[in-house]
Amino acid sequence: MSQRKRSKGVGSSQMTDGDEDFIPTQQARYSPDQVNQKANELVQFLLVKDQKKIPIKRADMLKNVIREYRDAYTEIVSQAGRILQETFGLRLVEIDPKVHSYILVSSLPCAQSNHPCRAKEKEKMGLLIVILSFIFMKGNVVKDSALWEFLRWLRVHPGEQHEIFGDVQKLVTEEFVRQKYLKITPIPLVDPPQFSFQWGPRAAQETSKEDILNFVAKVQGKSPKFWTSQHNEATAPKAPPK
Repeated sequence: MSQRKRSKGVGSSQMTDGDEDFIPTQQARYSPDQVNQKANELVQFLLVKDQKKIPIKRADMLKNVIREYRDAYTEIVSQAGRILQETFGLRLVEIDPKVHSYILVSSLPCAQSNHPCRAKEKEKMGLLIVILSFIFMKGNVVKDSALWEFLRWLRVHPGEQHEIFGDVQKLVTEEFVRQKYLKITPIPLVDPPQFSFQWGPRAAQETSKEDILNFVAKVQGKSPKFWTSQHNEATAPKAPPK
């Protein structure tokens, strides 16, 4: 077993880039003004990073913002979380405890009418909702060939430049995957190569299967209970966190 690193206090002049063994301590004391200042700096950092919807690593927060205030990490992050929630309606959520990566989440805008879309993201989020709906209604996993066929049926052709979405295949396989809205997995022992799509962790945080089913039901003009299997899955009690 490797020896854990000790976190360095305010007087430290060095900082490691990684934080795998980082353990915040409460040895150093900081004034409320110092904590608030760092929390506000962290909020600005997170909002800028979130523009590309790429997960934010704890190591980057430590290295670029918190720095010598490492010992107040928990307090600073908690304060930043309160500011994000109260001011911007966003939550800071850890999606990968192994590498300590985080995302800012809110409700997906097109699933609920009381969460209006930001103008420049509206079209992409609308397409994403449709893709998430297709995946859920098809059993939570679909082959890439089935997804491309479905999009072509919607007159969104993966191999062509779309006037709104641009390169659709790149949007789906790279941007939505990088943003953790979708998860793409190679299908083994298949030639030519094929892939499957599932919901990514950001999608699971920003919407729910019940919201998606209600969206589908509204589009189809039917009751959500029309789809018995999906309705049972969407409304099943959530398992308590482990």
